[in-house]
Amino acid sequence: MIYPLLLVGAAAFAPGSLLSQSRVAHGGASSAMMVAAPTAVKPVVIGIAADSGCGKSTFMRRLTSIFGGESKLLDIGRETNTLVSDMTTVICLDDYHKYDRTGRAENKITALHKDCQLWDKMAADVTDLKAGKTVSKPIYNHITGALDPDEEVSPTPIVIFEGLHPMHDERVNDALDLTVYLDITDEVKFAWKAQRDIAERGATMEDVQAAIDSRKPDFAAYVEPQKAKADIVIQVLFSDLVDDKTGKFLKVKLIQKKGITVPPAFLFDEGASTTWVPNPDKLTTSTPGVKFASYEDDWFGSPVSVLEMDGKVENLEEMIYVESQLCNTGTKFYGEMTEEITKNSDAPGSENGTGLFQTICSFKIREAFEAISA
Repeated sequence: MIYPLLLVGAAAFAPGSLLSQSRVAHGGASSAMMVAAPTAVKPVVIGIAADSGCGKSTFMRRLTSIFGGESKLLDIGRETNTLVSDMTTVICLDDYHKYDRTGRAENKITALHKDCQLWDKMAADVTDLKAGKTVSKPIYNHITGALDPDEEVSPTPIVIFEGLHPMHDERVNDALDLTVYLDITDEVKFAWKAQRDIAERGATMEDVQAAIDSRKPDFAAYVEPQKAKADIVIQVLFSDLVDDKTGKFLKVKLIQKKGITVPPAFLFDEGASTTWVPNPDKLTTSTPGVKFASYEDDWFGSPVSVLEMDGKVENLEEMIYVESQLCNTGTKFYGEMTEEITKNSDAPGSENGTGLFQTICSFKIREAFEAISA
Protein backbone atom coordinates (compact mmCIF):
# COMPACT_ATOMS: atom_id res chain seq x y z
CA MET A 1 0.00 0.00 0.00
CA ILE A 2 1.32 3.46 -0.93
CA TYR A 3 0.39 6.32 1.38
CA PRO A 4 0.84 9.63 -0.38
CA LEU A 5 1.31 12.97 1.25
CA LEU A 6 -1.25 15.60 0.26
CA LEU A 7 -0.11 19.14 1.02
CA VAL A 8 -2.92 21.63 0.84
CA GLY A 9 -2.07 25.27 0.25
CA ALA A 10 -3.27 26.71 3.45
CA ALA A 11 -2.32 27.03 7.03
CA ALA A 12 -4.06 25.58 9.98
CA PHE A 13 -2.78 24.79 13.39
CA ALA A 14 -6.13 23.51 14.59
CA PRO A 15 -6.05 21.48 17.73
CA GLY A 16 -7.02 18.24 16.02
CA SER A 17 -4.15 18.06 13.54
CA LEU A 18 -2.65 14.74 12.28
CA LEU A 19 -0.44 15.28 14.02
CA SER A 20 -3.38 15.18 16.34
CA GLN A 21 -5.88 12.42 16.18
CA SER A 22 -9.00 13.95 14.67
CA ARG A 23 -7.44 14.99 11.37
CA VAL A 24 -6.48 11.46 10.41
CA ALA A 25 -10.11 10.63 9.62
CA HIS A 26 -10.83 10.85 5.90
CA GLY A 27 -14.36 12.22 6.14
CA GLY A 28 -16.11 14.45 3.58
CA ALA A 29 -18.48 13.95 0.70
CA SER A 30 -17.47 12.47 -2.64
CA SER A 31 -16.91 14.89 -5.51
CA ALA A 32 -19.66 14.99 -8.07
CA MET A 33 -16.92 15.22 -10.67
CA MET A 34 -14.97 12.17 -9.52
CA VAL A 35 -13.63 10.32 -12.53
CA ALA A 36 -12.08 7.23 -11.00
CA ALA A 37 -12.65 4.71 -8.25
CA PRO A 38 -10.41 4.67 -5.15
CA THR A 39 -6.88 3.37 -5.71
CA ALA A 40 -4.20 1.94 -3.44
CA VAL A 41 -2.90 5.49 -2.98
CA LYS A 42 -4.16 7.05 0.26
CA PRO A 43 -2.77 10.59 0.60
CA VAL A 44 -1.82 12.33 3.78
CA VAL A 45 -3.08 15.93 3.61
CA ILE A 46 -0.88 18.91 4.49
CA GLY A 47 -1.92 22.54 4.07
CA ILE A 48 0.30 25.48 3.17
CA ALA A 49 -1.10 29.02 3.07
CA ALA A 50 0.16 32.55 2.49
CA ASP A 51 -0.67 35.75 0.69
CA SER A 52 0.46 36.24 -2.91
CA GLY A 53 4.14 37.06 -3.33
CA CYS A 54 5.12 35.59 0.04
CA GLY A 55 7.39 32.79 -1.14
CA LYS A 56 5.02 29.83 -1.63
CA SER A 57 6.60 28.89 -4.95
CA THR A 58 10.11 28.97 -3.50
CA PHE A 59 8.95 26.89 -0.55
CA MET A 60 7.38 24.34 -2.92
CA ARG A 61 10.70 24.11 -4.79
CA ARG A 62 12.57 23.32 -1.57
CA LEU A 63 9.92 20.88 -0.43
CA THR A 64 9.69 18.88 -3.66
CA SER A 65 13.50 18.83 -3.86
CA ILE A 66 13.65 16.85 -0.64
CA PHE A 67 11.34 14.18 -2.03
CA GLY A 68 13.38 13.96 -5.25
CA GLY A 69 12.50 13.61 -8.91
CA GLU A 70 12.07 16.20 -11.65
CA SER A 71 9.06 18.45 -11.13
CA LYS A 72 7.29 19.71 -14.27
CA LEU A 73 3.89 20.93 -15.41
CA LEU A 74 1.21 18.28 -15.78
CA ASP A 75 1.08 17.29 -19.45
CA ILE A 76 -2.45 18.17 -20.56
CA GLY A 77 -1.50 19.94 -23.79
CA ARG A 78 -2.54 23.39 -22.54
CA GLU A 79 -2.04 25.86 -19.73
CA THR A 80 -2.02 24.36 -16.24
CA ASN A 81 -0.80 25.35 -12.78
CA THR A 82 -0.36 21.76 -11.59
CA LEU A 83 3.21 20.56 -11.05
CA VAL A 84 4.02 16.84 -10.89
CA SER A 85 6.98 14.56 -10.27
CA ASP A 86 7.30 10.84 -9.51
CA MET A 87 6.46 11.51 -5.86
CA THR A 88 4.61 14.81 -5.81
CA THR A 89 1.67 16.74 -7.21
CA VAL A 90 1.41 20.47 -6.48
CA ILE A 91 -2.05 21.99 -6.92
CA CYS A 92 -2.51 25.78 -6.89
CA LEU A 93 -5.59 26.92 -4.97
CA ASP A 94 -6.10 29.81 -7.37
CA ASP A 95 -7.70 27.14 -9.55
CA TYR A 96 -10.72 27.27 -7.25
CA HIS A 97 -11.59 30.91 -8.02
CA LYS A 98 -15.31 31.32 -8.65
CA TYR A 99 -14.83 34.29 -10.99
CA ASP A 100 -12.39 35.00 -13.78
CA ARG A 101 -10.42 38.26 -13.84
CA THR A 102 -13.24 40.14 -15.60
CA GLY A 103 -15.84 38.70 -13.24
CA ARG A 104 -13.88 39.85 -10.20
CA ALA A 105 -13.72 43.37 -11.60
CA GLU A 106 -17.43 43.40 -12.42
CA ASN A 107 -18.34 42.08 -8.97
CA LYS A 108 -15.82 44.38 -7.27
CA ILE A 109 -14.35 41.45 -5.37
CA THR A 110 -10.76 40.39 -4.73
CA ALA A 111 -9.38 36.87 -5.09
CA LEU A 112 -8.89 36.82 -1.31
CA HIS A 113 -12.58 37.19 -0.47
CA LYS A 114 -14.44 34.12 0.75
CA ASP A 115 -17.17 34.64 -1.85
CA CYS A 116 -14.62 34.32 -4.66
CA GLN A 117 -13.86 30.64 -4.00
CA LEU A 118 -15.48 27.35 -5.02
CA TRP A 119 -15.49 25.93 -1.49
CA ASP A 120 -17.70 22.92 -2.25
CA LYS A 121 -15.48 21.84 -5.11
CA MET A 122 -12.31 22.44 -3.14
CA ALA A 123 -13.59 20.37 -0.23
CA ALA A 124 -14.73 17.57 -2.55
CA ASP A 125 -11.38 17.42 -4.34
CA VAL A 126 -9.33 17.39 -1.14
CA THR A 127 -11.41 14.63 0.43
CA ASP A 128 -11.55 12.60 -2.81
CA LEU A 129 -7.78 12.85 -3.36
CA LYS A 130 -7.27 11.91 0.28
CA ALA A 131 -9.40 8.83 -0.39
CA GLY A 132 -7.18 7.91 -3.34
CA LYS A 133 -9.56 9.03 -6.09
CA THR A 134 -8.72 10.82 -9.32
CA VAL A 135 -10.52 14.17 -9.58
CA SER A 136 -11.55 16.52 -12.36
CA LYS A 137 -10.50 19.92 -11.06
CA PRO A 138 -10.84 23.47 -12.40
CA ILE A 139 -8.01 25.62 -13.81
CA TYR A 140 -7.53 29.36 -13.38
CA ASN A 141 -5.39 30.69 -16.23
CA HIS A 142 -2.98 33.25 -14.74
CA ILE A 143 -1.99 34.48 -18.21
CA THR A 144 -5.45 35.21 -19.62
CA GLY A 145 -7.34 35.55 -16.35
CA ALA A 146 -9.92 33.05 -17.63
CA LEU A 147 -11.41 29.92 -16.09
CA ASP A 148 -10.18 27.12 -18.38
CA PRO A 149 -11.72 23.64 -18.83
CA ASP A 150 -11.11 21.14 -16.03
CA GLU A 151 -8.13 18.78 -15.86
CA GLU A 152 -7.83 15.29 -14.38
CA VAL A 153 -5.46 14.89 -11.44
CA SER A 154 -4.62 11.58 -9.80
CA PRO A 155 -3.10 11.16 -6.33
CA THR A 156 0.64 10.57 -6.09
CA PRO A 157 2.54 9.64 -2.94
CA ILE A 158 2.71 13.39 -2.21
CA VAL A 159 0.03 15.86 -3.30
CA ILE A 160 0.53 19.53 -2.46
CA PHE A 161 -2.19 22.17 -2.46
CA GLU A 162 -0.68 25.64 -2.00
CA GLY A 163 -2.55 28.91 -1.98
CA LEU A 164 -4.46 31.56 -0.11
CA HIS A 165 -6.99 29.96 2.20
CA PRO A 166 -8.40 26.48 1.90
CA MET A 167 -8.39 26.45 5.69
CA HIS A 168 -11.29 28.87 5.76
CA ASP A 169 -13.62 25.96 4.99
CA GLU A 170 -13.92 23.54 7.89
CA ARG A 171 -14.43 20.53 5.62
CA VAL A 172 -10.99 21.10 4.13
CA ASN A 173 -9.55 21.97 7.52
CA ASP A 174 -10.80 18.69 8.95
CA ALA A 175 -9.06 16.75 6.16
CA LEU A 176 -5.63 18.26 6.90
CA ASP A 177 -2.99 16.36 8.82
CA LEU A 178 -0.34 19.07 9.15
CA THR A 179 -0.52 22.77 8.31
CA VAL A 180 1.96 25.55 7.54
CA TYR A 181 1.50 29.31 7.29
CA LEU A 182 3.99 31.74 5.72
CA ASP A 183 3.61 34.92 7.76
CA ILE A 184 5.25 37.88 6.03
CA THR A 185 4.80 41.07 8.05
CA ASP A 186 3.25 44.10 6.33
CA GLU A 187 6.54 46.02 6.31
CA VAL A 188 8.49 43.21 4.66
CA LYS A 189 5.65 42.51 2.23
CA PHE A 190 5.70 46.16 1.12
CA ALA A 191 9.48 46.11 0.66
CA TRP A 192 9.36 42.92 -1.41
CA LYS A 193 6.47 44.09 -3.56
CA ALA A 194 8.04 47.50 -4.10
CA GLN A 195 11.31 45.96 -5.31
CA ARG A 196 9.48 43.68 -7.75
CA ASP A 197 6.79 46.02 -9.07
CA ILE A 198 8.99 49.08 -9.45
CA ALA A 199 11.78 47.17 -11.18
CA GLU A 200 9.68 44.85 -13.32
CA ARG A 201 6.38 46.69 -13.85
CA GLY A 202 7.31 50.37 -13.72
CA ALA A 203 5.13 51.00 -10.67
CA THR A 204 5.54 53.90 -8.25
CA MET A 205 5.66 53.64 -4.46
CA GLU A 206 2.11 55.01 -4.42
CA ASP A 207 0.99 52.27 -6.83
CA VAL A 208 2.51 49.61 -4.59
CA GLN A 209 0.84 50.99 -1.46
CA ALA A 210 -2.52 51.28 -3.21
CA ALA A 211 -2.32 47.68 -4.43
CA ILE A 212 -1.55 46.43 -0.92
CA ASP A 213 -4.26 48.58 0.68
CA SER A 214 -6.89 47.29 -1.74
CA ARG A 215 -6.24 43.70 -0.63
CA LYS A 216 -5.69 44.33 3.07
CA PRO A 217 -9.31 44.09 4.34
CA ASP A 218 -9.94 40.71 2.67
CA PHE A 219 -6.49 39.45 3.64
CA ALA A 220 -7.15 40.35 7.28
CA ALA A 221 -10.62 38.77 7.20
CA TYR A 222 -10.02 35.53 5.31
CA VAL A 223 -6.30 34.71 4.98
CA GLU A 224 -4.46 35.96 8.06
CA PRO A 225 -6.70 34.21 10.65
CA GLN A 226 -5.25 30.89 9.51
CA LYS A 227 -1.93 31.60 11.19
CA ALA A 228 -3.62 31.12 14.56
CA LYS A 229 -4.51 27.56 13.51
CA ALA A 230 -1.27 26.50 11.83
CA ASP A 231 0.99 23.77 13.17
CA ILE A 232 4.09 25.52 11.83
CA VAL A 233 4.49 29.22 11.04
CA ILE A 234 7.44 30.78 9.24
CA GLN A 235 7.36 34.47 10.19
CA VAL A 236 9.51 37.04 8.36
CA LEU A 237 10.34 40.42 9.95
CA PHE A 238 12.91 43.16 9.46
CA SER A 239 16.26 42.55 11.16
CA ASP A 240 16.91 43.71 14.71
CA LEU A 241 20.65 43.79 14.00
CA VAL A 242 20.60 46.71 11.58
CA ASP A 243 18.22 49.52 10.62
CA ASP A 244 17.33 48.29 7.13
CA LYS A 245 13.85 48.73 5.65
CA THR A 246 14.61 47.28 2.23
CA GLY A 247 14.25 43.64 3.24
CA LYS A 248 17.93 43.00 2.58
CA PHE A 249 18.40 41.88 6.19
CA LEU A 250 15.70 39.83 7.88
CA LYS A 251 14.84 38.17 11.16
CA VAL A 252 12.94 34.93 10.53
CA LYS A 253 11.13 32.78 13.09
CA LEU A 254 10.18 29.10 12.88
CA ILE A 255 7.17 28.85 15.21
CA GLN A 256 6.30 25.20 15.93
CA LYS A 257 3.23 24.12 17.84
CA LYS A 258 4.00 21.73 20.68
CA GLY A 259 2.23 18.44 21.28
CA ILE A 260 1.97 17.33 17.66
CA THR A 261 3.48 14.14 16.24
CA VAL A 262 6.38 16.02 14.62
CA PRO A 263 8.77 17.21 17.35
CA PRO A 264 9.97 20.83 17.22
CA ALA A 265 13.49 21.70 16.11
CA PHE A 266 15.57 23.59 18.66
CA LEU A 267 19.03 24.97 19.39
CA PHE A 268 21.33 23.13 21.83
CA ASP A 269 18.97 22.38 24.74
CA GLU A 270 15.26 21.62 24.33
CA GLY A 271 13.06 23.89 26.41
CA ALA A 272 15.87 26.33 27.21
CA SER A 273 16.02 29.99 26.21
CA THR A 274 19.20 30.25 24.19
CA THR A 275 20.86 33.00 22.16
CA TRP A 276 23.83 32.11 19.98
CA VAL A 277 26.19 34.33 18.01
CA PRO A 278 28.34 31.93 15.94
CA ASN A 279 32.12 31.98 15.99
CA PRO A 280 33.04 34.36 13.13
CA ASP A 281 35.99 32.13 12.26
CA LYS A 282 33.56 29.33 11.39
CA LEU A 283 30.80 31.29 9.67
CA THR A 284 31.34 33.94 7.00
CA THR A 285 28.90 36.81 7.48
CA SER A 286 28.78 40.42 6.42
CA THR A 287 27.90 43.33 8.68
CA PRO A 288 25.82 43.17 10.88
CA GLY A 289 26.54 39.45 11.29
CA VAL A 290 24.10 36.75 12.30
CA LYS A 291 22.37 35.70 15.52
CA PHE A 292 20.28 32.66 16.42
CA ALA A 293 17.83 32.08 19.26
CA SER A 294 15.69 29.25 20.59
CA TYR A 295 12.96 29.57 23.22
CA GLU A 296 9.45 28.59 24.34
CA ASP A 297 6.54 30.94 23.71
CA ASP A 298 2.76 31.27 23.33
CA TRP A 299 1.07 31.57 19.91
CA PHE A 300 -2.61 32.56 19.99
CA GLY A 301 -3.07 30.65 23.24
CA SER A 302 -1.06 27.55 22.22
CA PRO A 303 2.41 26.63 23.54
CA VAL A 304 5.07 26.75 20.83
CA SER A 305 8.78 26.26 20.39
CA VAL A 306 10.51 29.03 18.42
CA LEU A 307 13.75 29.13 16.44
CA GLU A 308 15.07 32.49 15.20
CA MET A 309 17.71 33.52 12.69
CA ASP A 310 18.60 37.20 12.28
CA GLY A 311 21.05 38.20 9.53
CA LYS A 312 22.52 36.09 6.76
CA VAL A 313 25.32 33.67 5.94
CA GLU A 314 27.51 34.47 2.94
CA ASN A 315 28.99 31.01 2.30
CA LEU A 316 26.16 28.47 2.29
CA GLU A 317 28.53 25.52 2.62
CA GLU A 318 29.34 26.85 6.09
CA MET A 319 25.73 26.20 7.11
CA ILE A 320 27.08 22.82 8.20
CA TYR A 321 28.35 24.65 11.29
CA VAL A 322 24.82 25.89 12.02
CA GLU A 323 23.42 22.43 11.31
CA SER A 324 25.75 20.92 13.90
CA GLN A 325 24.19 23.09 16.60
CA LEU A 326 20.55 22.32 15.76
CA CYS A 327 18.54 19.38 17.08
CA ASN A 328 15.38 17.62 15.86
CA THR A 329 15.64 19.10 12.37
CA GLY A 330 14.21 15.94 10.79
CA THR A 331 17.29 15.20 8.68
CA LYS A 332 18.28 11.60 7.92
CA PHE A 333 22.03 12.18 8.00
CA TYR A 334 24.49 14.83 9.15
CA GLY A 335 24.89 17.39 6.41
CA GLU A 336 21.52 16.79 4.70
CA MET A 337 20.21 20.21 5.70
CA THR A 338 23.28 21.98 4.31
CA GLU A 339 23.12 19.84 1.18
CA GLU A 340 19.51 20.89 0.51
CA ILE A 341 20.20 24.57 1.16
CA THR A 342 23.21 24.63 -1.20
CA LYS A 343 21.27 22.62 -3.80
CA ASN A 344 18.77 25.49 -3.93
CA SER A 345 21.32 28.26 -3.46
CA ASP A 346 19.85 30.37 -6.27
CA ALA A 347 16.40 30.40 -4.63
CA PRO A 348 15.42 33.68 -2.90
CA GLY A 349 16.27 33.76 0.81
CA SER A 350 18.79 30.92 0.77
CA GLU A 351 21.31 32.96 2.75
CA ASN A 352 18.89 33.97 5.52
CA GLY A 353 16.31 32.37 7.78
CA THR A 354 13.68 31.91 5.08
CA GLY A 355 15.86 29.34 3.31
CA LEU A 356 16.93 27.68 6.56
CA PHE A 357 13.45 27.38 8.03
CA GLN A 358 11.68 26.45 4.79
CA THR A 359 14.20 23.62 4.54
CA ILE A 360 13.65 22.49 8.13
CA CYS A 361 9.88 22.75 7.63
CA SER A 362 10.21 20.52 4.56
CA PHE A 363 12.00 17.91 6.67
CA LYS A 364 9.18 18.15 9.22
CA ILE A 365 6.65 17.49 6.47
CA ARG A 366 8.67 14.44 5.46
CA GLU A 367 8.63 13.30 9.08
CA ALA A 368 4.85 13.68 9.16
CA PHE A 369 4.47 11.71 5.94
CA GLU A 370 6.61 8.87 7.26
CA ALA A 371 4.83 8.85 10.63
CA ILE A 372 1.39 8.63 9.05
CA SER A 373 2.32 6.07 6.42
CA ALA A 374 4.17 3.83 8.90
